[in-house]
Amino acid sequence: MRLASPQVVLIAICALSAIAPGCRKAPPLPVYWQIPEFQLTAQSGQPFDSKSLAGDIWVADFIFTTCPGPCPRMSAQMRGVQSAVANMPDVKLVSFTVDPRNDTPAILAAYATRYRATPGRWFFLTGEQAALETICRNGFKLGDVDGSLVHSTRFVLVDRRSRVRGLYRTSEDGALARLLHDIRTLRDEK
Repeated sequence: MRLASPQVVLIAICALSAIAPGCRKAPPLPVYWQIPEFQLTAQSGQPFDSKSLAGDIWVADFIFTTCPGPCPRMSAQMRGVQSAVANMPDVKLVSFTVDPRNDTPAILAAYATRYRATPGRWFFLTGEQAALETICRNGFKLGDVDGSLVHSTRFVLVDRRSRVRGLYRTSEDGALARLLHDIRTLRDEK
């Protein structure tokens, strides 16, 4: 039996990959930057250390509970993400308040209930304004927590090593589908 030459095999592989793009592995997601460690307070009133997210994939956003604008839509979208990843225990959701003066743990807990957040899966965090400012501005690079209540409407995808791997404008068509696709891509990374 005669074997094909390496060149013939290579040509066959290239031809197959051109006609069967669904068989190709998706390229890895870009790595944008590292999220620094942080310590805040969860809706339960318990301290929350970012180290508890180590080894998990997580999606972050910035909201406030009395927001008359995009926050209800964003939280409803985050609830949709929670439902879509229900069978993925290594995927967490983290909503940071931009109104720490008013968004106490008790108020965040009521908000979490309103959006049917699963305890241990979706965390609502508050803390000192300076700590939230540092994480929003320097960690996520999404603006300020300066009392103005102006905030980003992006979801941020963070990998198991606390690196930002994707940013998604929640107002764009298809953003949530891309986010869910990218979550699955990250789950396949070793």
